[in-house]
Amino acid sequence: MPITRRPLGLPRFDAAAIAHAAARLTPRDYQVLEHLLHHRVLTTHQLEKLFFTKPQPTRRRLGILRSLGMITPYRPWTPTGSYPHHWILGRAGAELLALRDQTTIKELGYHPDRSMSVAVSSLRGHQVGVNDFFVNLAHLARHRPDTQLRAWLSEKQCAQMWGDLARPDAYGCWAENGRQIDFFLEHDTGSMTLAKVTGKLASYSDLADTTRITTPVLFWLPSRTRESNLRKLIITTDLPIATAVQTELDDGPAGPCWLPTTATAGQGRMRLADLANGWPHLTLGQAPGQSTMAEDGDAFLDRIFGAEEPGR
Repeated sequence: MPITRRPLGLPRFDAAAIAHAAARLTPRDYQVLEHLLHHRVLTTHQLEKLFFTKPQPTRRRLGILRSLGMITPYRPWTPTGSYPHHWILGRAGAELLALRDQTTIKELGYHPDRSMSVAVSSLRGHQVGVNDFFVNLAHLARHRPDTQLRAWLSEKQCAQMWGDLARPDAYGCWAENGRQIDFFLEHDTGSMTLAKVTGKLASYSDLADTTRITTPVLFWLPSRTRESNLRKLIITTDLPIATAVQTELDDGPAGPCWLPTTATAGQGRMRLADLANGWPHLTLGQAPGQSTMAEDGDAFLDRIFGAEEPGR
């Protein structure tokens, strides 16, 4: 039974159509919808790495969700070759999430025009790049029991959490072999001047002063030259900052690609989780009188950040 679309101002889809769609959705399907709600756009390959194991089952399941109106695909234009399908949350998917959470699609933060705008926005590539960073972490965690992506907050979720104090591209919490680090991500595409990039650091200082919590800022850069030039401009800041050049080799962003600004000459690059010890003179992720993340990290993340664990 096809789901009949209705304008935003009219009542929800009829009960029979909602029941028909809900009966066909699995817990994994709901995770797909939730990720598209929060992170705006994910490619077929990213969804495969997050929730599936092989291309054919991925395409088949996404096709079913598409036929139900849960998700909508588009393929960006390119003068040569072709991009993979990009997926955004469909109106029916938003309706079903709102019904499940006993809210409205407006309160859910979904608007079809705004959702589709990412397809034509010049920032689409940036959003896909930010998501790719976390997809690679989540994919590693699916296959490595000693690792876990404990939190992944989108730019929108960060804005809801911290308002105008700082506007990171995303917030994450990564754990590996008993080590854990919370961080803000700045995904750099090279399109912004370095002066504007470094200008954002003042907001992170304001956030640390206001919350009394020191959280590292990680710059994920497109080239070694860009990284070198940025590091020359941020050597005087007191913020815990680390840089890396975008890669999928050696565990990607989880691997030994990070260099703190406090690194001494000849110091090797560090794994993401090891950055928790990259600034020994600072206490990271802990306000005065607050329990440490090591003591009650799961409860802290669930209560404050609503952490999502990728489907296995």
